[in-house]
Amino acid sequence: MELYFMRHGETAWSLTGQHTGKTDLPLTAHGEAEARALGALLRGVSFDHVFTSPRQRARRTAELTGHAAATVEADLAEWDYGDYDGKTMTEIRATRPAWDIYTDGCPGGESPEQITARADRLIARWSSLTGRVAAFSHGHFGRVLAVRWIGLPLGMAKHFAINTASCGLLDRDPGRDHRARIVQWNITARQES
Repeated sequence: MELYFMRHGETAWSLTGQHTGKTDLPLTAHGEAEARALGALLRGVSFDHVFTSPRQRARRTAELTGHAAATVEADLAEWDYGDYDGKTMTEIRATRPAWDIYTDGCPGGESPEQITARADRLIARWSSLTGRVAAFSHGHFGRVLAVRWIGLPLGMAKHFAINTASCGLLDRDPGRDHRARIVQWNITARQES
């Protein structure tokens, strides 16, 4: 199985650095252009299974890449930021200077243990799938999924950059006992004017 992980295009809050969990924002015009460019990057790749987060920013990205019939998968939703939804890192650290989402989680939202369990549950469910799988989702959740795919602890996720409208490829190496690996990460396409 090959897993293509796509982060949604730009939203008003991804542009300003505000944490966007359950708040259901649309893509900006630039985010829509990013999604179309991502679609061009994926041109020629056919998928056996296509899943999307329930949030409109991920669903719209899937649609603009040519995958409007994607199956909504609740476990692909972004980290639930709870009380921190809509806040920037600067705002959060004004009251909690040492805050780290990967160790502290979010008050009123998901804990590190909950997000890890969600990613692990999704990986286990998908382990029986064959072929190419596309997953349209979000930044923090994408980092979590990547580290859990290769069996790293959650805290390592902070080292994975993930731009809007980017793609990563994860698979199981058939030549190495189906060892989980990250083949490519954070690939973006040049946008057409």
